[in-house]
Amino acid sequence: MVDAERLLEIEKKSPTNLQNEKIVIINFNNNKIVYTTDNNRELNIGGGLIEKVKAGQLVTYKQSPFEVLGALFYNDYGRFIVIAAATDTERSRRQKTLIPIMIVVCFVSLLFLFAGGWIYSGRALKPISDVVNRVQEISITSLNLRVNEGNGTDELGRLAKTFNNMLARLETSFAMQKEFISNASHELRTPLTSINGQIEVLMMKERSSEEYRSALESVLEDIKKLIDLSNKLLLIARTSSENPVRQFRNTRIDEIIWLAQEEIIRFNKSYHINIHMDELLTDSDKMVVEGDENLLKVAVSNIIENGCKYSSDHTVDIKFGHPGKFIDIKFEDRGIGISEEDLKKVFEPFYRGSNTISYKGSGIGLQLANQIILNHNGTIKISSELNKGTTVTVVLPSLS
Repeated sequence: MVDAERLLEIEKKSPTNLQNEKIVIINFNNNKIVYTTDNNRELNIGGGLIEKVKAGQLVTYKQSPFEVLGALFYNDYGRFIVIAAATDTERSRRQKTLIPIMIVVCFVSLLFLFAGGWIYSGRALKPISDVVNRVQEISITSLNLRVNEGNGTDELGRLAKTFNNMLARLETSFAMQKEFISNASHELRTPLTSINGQIEVLMMKERSSEEYRSALESVLEDIKKLIDLSNKLLLIARTSSENPVRQFRNTRIDEIIWLAQEEIIRFNKSYHINIHMDELLTDSDKMVVEGDENLLKVAVSNIIENGCKYSSDHTVDIKFGHPGKFIDIKFEDRGIGISEEDLKKVFEPFYRGSNTISYKGSGIGLQLANQIILNHNGTIKISSELNKGTTVTVVLPSLS
């Protein structure tokens, strides 16, 4: 067995000694120190510590400036309580160095996080900024511009697509409004210019009563055209509004057509309007529809007048039908007909077919009739052949 002095000498010469290392070995049986390098008794080894180690516990604690470890050791010579202690100056030094490093790392990390967040948020919000900037460029004079839809599948893309669809509708609406105003101004200007010219000619010199009468009759005719055009324009505005004022009530469509026939023939003696009733329509209730009597009369009057005006015999045949829950009304004429190209635009305001130049008219009769029928939840269809005739079919929901 190596004696304590020999062990102490070996320990002092060991190159692996810790800073300020202390080792105390205590006999398990009598608690006597058999070996120690703590010559100055710096370690406070109490009975409680020894008992815990005897119980098989690994005891660690701090006794400034030492880190102390107590453990039970077995060998061929018996059992021993080993108390080892040392000063961990390296850890303290590293801790002091680590604090500023951590502060610097934290600051740099925050800086990188801020920069990265700013860059990525800018990229993420760039599409929105582009949409906002594009929208700010769009005005009433540049409705043709569109917002970039991107891939068109994400929320922003769908929003941009919806906005573009709205712009397309607005562009179409403004274009139609601009064209309507231009055409309306032209149509109103024509009779006004004619009236003004005729009055100026009359005032140039004295004329006979017959000349005055003839001129006044011409002025009166222009005024009537002007009144008729103004009334139609007002009706178009009334029926084309988003929520038109409805004064609907139960009314018989056949009676409306009879009234329209009577009024048209009264002012146009050369017109012939033949009304054919289906033999199966014996029940008068089948002819009842819900609608505005005045507006429906305007619609059918425009259709009848067009048929009579463009027919060489000035004749229109009107036939009734009752398919299911609808009333079917056909207006047939043997006039000049409408080409396939003109049929596509016949319901546009102020549009006139290429073969109607020699006929008087404003081109808003069918557009007004179509709008009125649509407001009554009905449909209007036109089939025609050039130089053979035209058939206008109006379908309205019946109350019976």
